Amino acid sequence: MTENPTHELVGDFSGQLVGTSIHAGHGLREETAAAMVLDEDTRFREEDPFTDRIAAGAPARVLVHHSRFEVDLNRPREEAVYRSPEDAWGLDVWADGTLDEDVAARSLEQYDRFYADLAERLDELAARGPFVVYDVHSYNHRRNGADAEPEPVEENPQVNLGTGTVDAHWRPVVDAFTRSLGSQEVDGERIDVRENVKFEGRALAWFVHERYPSTGLCLALEFKKLYMDEWTGRPDDAHVEQLQRALTATHEPVLAALREVGTR
Repeated sequence: MTENPTHELVGDFSGQLVGTSIHAGHGLREETAAAMVLDEDTRFREEDPFTDRIAAGAPARVLVHHSRFEVDLNRPREEAVYRSPEDAWGLDVWADGTLDEDVAARSLEQYDRFYADLAERLDELAARGPFVVYDVHSYNHRRNGADAEPEPVEENPQVNLGTGTVDAHWRPVVDAFTRSLGSQEVDGERIDVRENVKFEGRALAWFVHERYPSTGLCLALEFKKLYMDEWTGRPDDAHVEQLQRALTATHEPVLAALREVGTR
């Protein structure tokens, strides 16, 4: 375990599969909390709550406890701190309109520490052979309000699989994941898994694919927030548990495909 108040690397890293939930955190450092005017409900709605629970079946896990509004680990370093509303979907985040650069610099120290700690562990996996990272996120589909119609299903899959920087070498592994998760049921219905409909993966996927071009595969997973109420923040615990079991069920076929494909 990496002892750090902002993130932890926990579980058994002797295998070749890691689950992450880098936007699940809600915590803030004292100085960022003091500078923030964004209300907590809105902040929570834009985070990825409970994705740590969805990813909990992974033997090795990367947990992030601090909010993306302090430092966004899924953006390039130069964009990782939301300094102004333009960086945060037009939201007013900071009391003075922008964040003090000294405070931002200390937030970026977390970013550097996170990726250094992650690299240390993933280097060990890469030395043994091919590995896969499940980069678990979520997305909103009721942005027009609590009582408004949800966004169209045609454009909003239950699970968006982001493979924007995945090399073609890994296609059998991607297909194994899609078949396996798509064969699982939640609330009596097959899970709707589609590729690159809304998201293609960002900084974490880029990091894995650039640092480990021959051995590392990152599957960027965005779960539509059917498992919770976006506007109250309340989870549907049974739905979350079903998603966790469904995602865990993909491990064996994905690892089998990974071994079959081997290195590039």
